[in-house]
This record gives sequence, C-alpha cells and structure tokens, in this order.
Amino acid sequence: MTPTERRQRLLEVLCIRRHDTCDNLAHEFHVANSTIRRDLEILTCSYPIETVRGRYGGGVKIADGYYLYRKALTPKQAALLQRLRNQLDGDDLIILNSILLQFTF
Repeated sequence: MTPTERRQRLLEVLCIRRHDTCDNLAHEFHVANSTIRRDLEILTCSYPIETVRGRYGGGVKIADGYYLYRKALTPKQAALLQRLRNQLDGDDLIILNSILLQFTF
C-alpha cells in the first residue's frame, strides 16, 4: 500500500468510525504511530480532521456532518420532499429545508 493509498483508506475509516486513536490506527495499518500522525497531519490540510487530547492518549476525529461520499437524493425523493415542504411551517419547515440543502446539489 502506498502512502497515498494509506491516507485515502485512513480518511475512509475515519468517516465510518468518526473517532479512533492513533495507536489503534497504527496497529490496523501496520505502520508506526509516527507514520499515522504524519498522515493525519497531511490530511488535516484538506479535510476537517481534529486531534483530541484525552486521559488515555486522546485520538483523532472527523468533524460532525462531514462525509467523504455524500449521498444524494433520487429525483423522486427530492420531488416528494419539495411537495411536503409546501405543507409545513415553523421548525418542521426549517428541518426539511436543512435536509434538502444537505442532500441535494
């Protein structure tokens, strides 16, 4: 596995798990802890990755709401939500608008 492939896989793993420790990631990728830390440092330049200090060594996490592969609504799903939006008001309308904004391009 090349460093670029490892970093891509590391990003995918973090997007699925949302939080992990550097020690665990180093063990899983069969590299030194310093290699994982260097990979994370490179990834933080382009992705919302944060290191977290903690009592047991802390860890690394991906920002809430960030997903590498954003899923989109199908046209039928988007049309249904648009029709439902006309029937809502107040907080329900705000929530539905945020869903539409998040899942449509």
